[in-house]
Amino acid sequence: MESFLLAEYVGIASAALSGFLFGIKRGCDWLGVFIAAFLTALGGGLMRDVIVGRPAYSFTHYMPVLIVLVVMAGAIVLRLHHEERSGLERKFIFIFTDAIDVISFSIVGAMVASEFGLNIFGVILVAFANGVGGGILRDVLLNEVPWFFKTGLYGTISMFIGLAYFAMDKINIVNIYTTMALLLAGVIFRMFAYYKGWNLPQITYKD
Repeated sequence: MESFLLAEYVGIASAALSGFLFGIKRGCDWLGVFIAAFLTALGGGLMRDVIVGRPAYSFTHYMPVLIVLVVMAGAIVLRLHHEERSGLERKFIFIFTDAIDVISFSIVGAMVASEFGLNIFGVILVAFANGVGGGILRDVLLNEVPWFFKTGLYGTISMFIGLAYFAMDKINIVNIYTTMALLLAGVIFRMFAYYKGWNLPQITYKD
């Protein structure tokens, strides 16, 4: 439970900040910025809970929404909404917070799927849905091509995290230390993938 809460809250805080910055980039009003932060932070968790068939964690506990509100307030106090909008998605703060949230949420999704006894495919799918689902909802709402389609190994890393957690659970080495090690390894790999421009091979067609 300790590992779950730590990964969940870290993911929510970082996702709320990346959603806030994304809403600012798109020129949203304050309601739009809140919705962008809310969907990025909590949308994947809502998709996860629908898949496993349990009440939405974000609506049965106060902490998730409170974290989003606190992060937004902190971002306003720090005047992050005055950042230059051009190229915001390439700035380190956006890439780093986005990397943390996708890895954290992928771990949380894998944890929940394992608790509900899903097989390897279910664990990977729920990890993916939890990891990138919020970003997909945000991007669709703001009329953007989903982020995971156009940046280095984004969805692939999410699914790999689900696979790694499944393996850790099967050999009974899941604890707060191994979970945090998986989080750290995933974030480092995601940052390398982005800055090195690593991508899956593209399919090309000839007329």
